[in-house]
Amino acid sequence: MSGLFDAFWRAAAYCLHPRVMLLSLAPVLLAGGAVLGLGWWFWGDAVDGVQTALSHWTLSDAVLRWLESMGADGLRAIVAPLIIVIFAVPMVVMLSLLLVALLMTPAIVSLVASRRFPGLEMRRGASGWQAAAWSIAVSVVAVLLLTLSLPLWLLPPLGLVLPPLIWGWAGGRIFAFDALADHADAQERRALLKAHRGPLLAMGVISGFMGAVSSLVWALGMFALIFAPLILLVSVWLYTLVFAFASAWFAHYMLAALQALRAVPEAPVLDLSPAPPPAPLLPTP
Repeated sequence: MSGLFDAFWRAAAYCLHPRVMLLSLAPVLLAGGAVLGLGWWFWGDAVDGVQTALSHWTLSDAVLRWLESMGADGLRAIVAPLIIVIFAVPMVVMLSLLLVALLMTPAIVSLVASRRFPGLEMRRGASGWQAAAWSIAVSVVAVLLLTLSLPLWLLPPLGLVLPPLIWGWAGGRIFAFDALADHADAQERRALLKAHRGPLLAMGVISGFMGAVSSLVWALGMFALIFAPLILLVSVWLYTLVFAFASAWFAHYMLAALQALRAVPEAPVLDLSPAPPPAPLLPTP
């Protein structure tokens, strides 16, 4: 646990490094640009489409009419944007996570290694395309899990817990792999991921809930829904900062664990082969 907390405060300090701050601009520009573009072109049509679908769905229309009769005027105008936001935020989070993994994590790991572990040998157990493929595969699985768990979000406790757990699981799998891709060989990577499975899961879950805290920007209520595309852009920036911190956290923790693993002397290999028979004694002349 001491290694986990040591890596935590080191990662927090690295997030203030100018290079890390500059690197964080790339995911923000890409994801933010995509969010603003989609919001600019499709927000109005999406809201109209959801409102039309709700009005044609007998059960939802009846519920909304009953709520309006109870004094909840204007609720129908809020429900459609709220549904779009509920679906959009998890996708924005996963997009931010993937972009940080592809664009920031290799540079952060390199920075941590050069400043703290300059003598750590690079054995390159995974190439760049393997790390990228792993990040994309884990992200796809996370999106599928988020989609399949959508019905459970109607239950208030699960709706608040499940998305951060899925984000944390995905982030832990991605950042731990990326932290070891260049410096550990395949055997070392498998051994470390197995030996530190508990702390890595805890780090991923903590990172996931830190990302969920960023979602509190939606607590602005009606103002947030009116300016939803801009609020989504702010969310991208906050998620990028959280995942950049998580990337540095995993880099510090995993490289320290790798250094400790290599510091343990290997057990000598015993020669268990049978000894050769003694040479025959020659008669003395």
